[in-house]
Amino acid sequence: MMKRLLLVAASTALLAGAIVTCSSEVAPPSAPTRTYRLGFSDTPPRLTTASVLQTIEAWRPHADIAQITQGVPWRALLADTSAAELVRRDLQQVAALYHSRGLPLIVQLDVTDGLARDREAPDLVALGRSITEPSVQQRYREYVAAIDSILHPEYLGLAMETNLVRAVAPASVYAGVRTIAAGGESTLLAQGSLAKRFVSVQVETAWGRLPGVGHFVGTDADRADFPFIKALGLSSYPFLAGFAEPADVPVDYYARLNESSATKLPLLVVEGGWSSGSVTGVTSSPDRQALWIKRQMELADRGALVAVTQISFTDLDLSAYPVPPGSILPLFAQLGLVDVDFHAKPALAEWDRALARPLRP
Repeated sequence: MMKRLLLVAASTALLAGAIVTCSSEVAPPSAPTRTYRLGFSDTPPRLTTASVLQTIEAWRPHADIAQITQGVPWRALLADTSAAELVRRDLQQVAALYHSRGLPLIVQLDVTDGLARDREAPDLVALGRSITEPSVQQRYREYVAAIDSILHPEYLGLAMETNLVRAVAPASVYAGVRTIAAGGESTLLAQGSLAKRFVSVQVETAWGRLPGVGHFVGTDADRADFPFIKALGLSSYPFLAGFAEPADVPVDYYARLNESSATKLPLLVVEGGWSSGSVTGVTSSPDRQALWIKRQMELADRGALVAVTQISFTDLDLSAYPVPPGSILPLFAQLGLVDVDFHAKPALAEWDRALARPLRP
């Protein structure tokens, strides 16, 4: 649901700077293992380069994978700016920073409106353009090719929350998502990409809760519509789907998305969380958020996931973000495991307990 809110490139000098790292405590031999890596993106609490770098430095001791969640820069691409130039300018150095720290990289691209899945991307709407246009699809393919060849991600997501788009957007928009992702896949095949391609699905939508259809839906349609994918990304915000307590979320909440399908795919959470504060229609607290992180790791264990990530490590200082009237962004402002001033919440300790478990080879 959350699209990437900032495009910031770290400078070469900053790449050479020291970023504090530390290893998690060595777990005893009898400790349970985990199948999944844990990580975050660089989304900052405030819209400054310093805040981005502080965010990365703060979450690095709490992660063993990194993520870039990126809206397609349609305005620049359609103004004939080179895709490779945009990737080098906006993303290359932060990706190089992650690689230099030994962090595998997930990149996922958002081709519709991350805060309103019934609509196309705001920049395309403002330009009067659409992903249904062949020329727009061509620029996307160029951008995907540049992302792959310059950033070298281990996982590359070609579209986000496809099942929610299919459920709420006009049929032409969903058809455009299918076409544009298939074109990206063809381009990646032609250049010999080694990245594991995926699309993400909205877990609450797969369970029939957002929108509420009253029964489990699953992800077979997404697997059929994007038959080239080698993994399935998960977007999960159960606090927005009528779950009052983390313990109410079924233990097979993730696993069932594989168990109910004839095609088994590696699963990775690529966005999600539980608000630490009460928001419109939702009552919550820092302790309830901590219970969710604990529950989420149980779901990840049951589903043998390969990664669990959050876009937000920190809360968002909404006074520093442009929030248009009617935006749902405030619903996601308190998902961080630390607050806007990097003070830890109880959820961070639960996250670190999972990180301390040995990663199963």
